[in-house]
Amino acid sequence: MTLGVIMNGVTGRMGYRQHLVRSVLAINAEGGVALADGTRVLLKPVLVGRNEAKLAELAAKHGIEDYTTDLDSALADPDNVVYFDAQVTQARVKSVLKAIEAGKHVYTEKPTAETVAEATALADAAKAAGIKNGVVQDKLFLPGLLKLKRLVDGGFFGRILSVRGEFGYWVFEGDWQTAQRPSWNYRAEDGGGMTLDMFPHWQYVIENLFGRVVSVYSHATTHIPERVDERGETYSATADDAAYGIFELESGAVAQINSSWSVRVNRDELVEFQVDGTEGSAVAGLRNCKVQHRSATPKPVWNPDLPVTDSFRDGWQEVPDNGEFDNGFKIQWELFIRHVMEDAPFPHDFAAGARGVQLAELGLRSAAEGRRLAVEEL
Repeated sequence: MTLGVIMNGVTGRMGYRQHLVRSVLAINAEGGVALADGTRVLLKPVLVGRNEAKLAELAAKHGIEDYTTDLDSALADPDNVVYFDAQVTQARVKSVLKAIEAGKHVYTEKPTAETVAEATALADAAKAAGIKNGVVQDKLFLPGLLKLKRLVDGGFFGRILSVRGEFGYWVFEGDWQTAQRPSWNYRAEDGGGMTLDMFPHWQYVIENLFGRVVSVYSHATTHIPERVDERGETYSATADDAAYGIFELESGAVAQINSSWSVRVNRDELVEFQVDGTEGSAVAGLRNCKVQHRSATPKPVWNPDLPVTDSFRDGWQEVPDNGEFDNGFKIQWELFIRHVMEDAPFPHDFAAGARGVQLAELGLRSAAEGRRLAVEEL
């Protein structure tokens, strides 16, 4: 069978590459989403956006029949069952509410909104309307974090003591080299900022792997005060481009995650998490994960007067794949379609999205007030 999917915001990098090409079109190329009864569901994308020329170009490139700049007309079509949103955050709430009112099942990028009030309002509206709803939480499906979850579930760490995360890379200012990210990311008035972008990610990663966050202390800053936009014009960076967060977990463990677009990478991957426990430790990135058990832990002694002779990295062992890992965005699309079609489990709903926005909002408040804040259960 065929399922109409409205895709709003696919002219952007993430919406196009990860959601249209590597998820929806890839699913169709493999014969659709397989349901429990053997039915296969093909997805019929309807491209929606503001720039008709760009939409026409994408449609022609991929052989897609339907595209429009009129969201209302796409929502009015009963063949379109699912609405997906990959717009800039500021435009999301209004469009998602329209889709809910039209009775569509909704799947959206994060953050679901800019404020907790708006995010919880979306969750309430979706629940009242009885529609299926989901939020992209792609990092849970990365091979490195799937291996890390396997270690947690298998009891490898014993009692988990701490999590240390390093994320980021140098985003060029746009003058002598073109920036790798759009300029709106660095303007608070346009919904930009490291905290609003990444704290929702850290919330669901921490919650799903290690437990609930009960307090947050954050320092957010703008390291690069001026940047150059896509038109070559200099603008003031009003949003934070780095956020340094300390998260206390319900178990008593502590997670510390540094996020920065003003850092040069000296690690194996663009994001890495080190987890230390009483029985062992692990370091996980996007794809790889390595471990060191307590029985193989060296006994270094601090002596700054002598050169280091130990090669500490050599004392870690790679965790094997033990399976095939598909694109994380595609996996979650398949899960959501099964959720819509046969009510298969899908825990990553608008309420989960609201918890991510809550952590971002509290992170910004903590940075502004210079104090640790409790994270209440929503």
